Amino acid sequence: MTILKQKTVRPHQRPDRFLFQYICPMPNLSIWEKESFYAPQDTLIVGAGLMGLWSALELKKKNDALRITLIERNTTPLGASTRNAGFACFGSPTELIHDAATMGTDAMLEIVEMRYKGIEKIKAHFPDTAIGFELCGGYECINKNYLHWDALNDKIDWLNCLLKDITGNTKSFEQSDEKLAAMGLQGFDALIENSSEAALHSGKLVQALTQKVQAAGIRILYGIEITAWEKQHSHILIQTNKHINLTAQQVLFCTNAFTNTLLPELNIMPARGQVIVTSPINGLALKGTFHFDEGFYYWRNLGNRVLIGGARNTAFEEEKTIDLSGSLVVKNALVSFLQEHLHPKYEYSIENHWSGIMGFTADKTPLVAKVSEGVFAAIACNGMGVALTPVIAEKVARLLSEQF
Repeated sequence: MTILKQKTVRPHQRPDRFLFQYICPMPNLSIWEKESFYAPQDTLIVGAGLMGLWSALELKKKNDALRITLIERNTTPLGASTRNAGFACFGSPTELIHDAATMGTDAMLEIVEMRYKGIEKIKAHFPDTAIGFELCGGYECINKNYLHWDALNDKIDWLNCLLKDITGNTKSFEQSDEKLAAMGLQGFDALIENSSEAALHSGKLVQALTQKVQAAGIRILYGIEITAWEKQHSHILIQTNKHINLTAQQVLFCTNAFTNTLLPELNIMPARGQVIVTSPINGLALKGTFHFDEGFYYWRNLGNRVLIGGARNTAFEEEKTIDLSGSLVVKNALVSFLQEHLHPKYEYSIENHWSGIMGFTADKTPLVAKVSEGVFAAIACNGMGVALTPVIAEKVARLLSEQF
């Protein structure tokens, strides 16, 4: 059974504003630029976030002779790659129980295995210090109003039995209620610990991966936005906001929630994830990564500060957006949650607030799609891009390398 969807969809029907009226010549480019930076490529990858970077690296490993260029519209990846909470996790108990009930146990396990292998791959590729990786352990806080509270112990035993072949641990999840007070948490009835989960520095991870990609001879062009694409005989023609036309034998879109602009038929649902960070807190005992309510709330210590994100379920429809500006509704929900559950002895203020944009599919499975001849998409990690992209990229590389 394969969870990653690989399908062929109809060629993109571009809105009138994207139709080519004429082929715009490259504006005032030197012959050197035309034959280097903007030379025809074997593969163009749109989006230089985690999915694009890992896919480029894996494709280059498959065929070192390939000419590969990544195109990024922002000065840094503008989605969730550097705007997430810095979790290296593969799923909290209540989330996995929910996923098993909605998508089936086998499907849930396949995604968990991909996440676990993705984290292991990150650890194998980079020293801990290079990406701020810290094996601090993960936790889920649970209250008595949880749907399966009366059967919680049985559910945990069931998950441990299912996961042991993936993690090599007979007890991936263990109850550690006594740590709640020691961590400075209150208002929870149970704490489930997972010693295999970790935290990392998202910016450093993207930087380190970018350096590895460039060292492999892969070019990255920043500040260029794709406005349209068109199949022309044996190549794909890409039009950009810089009026510079690019060509390649194949194009891979790794544009996540922003995919709907150019590939609306893939129907990727955007989901804004908001994060706040406190000021430094004297004597903070909190250490680790934490989840609550099937992962809709998540928090961690960032040194002696607290980072907390989520609360998207307080305004589902409003958060189905690609607007990065954030909202007071969700920010206030995060502040209230922290005030309710972090011991009142701690004094702090809120110093940072940002948003990242995730991409979701209807069935919560990542999407690898053949859009048309020579045009592909690898998108929608459903909020788990850090862990999933290293493994999905291997699938992408196999698919694209078959075209040469």
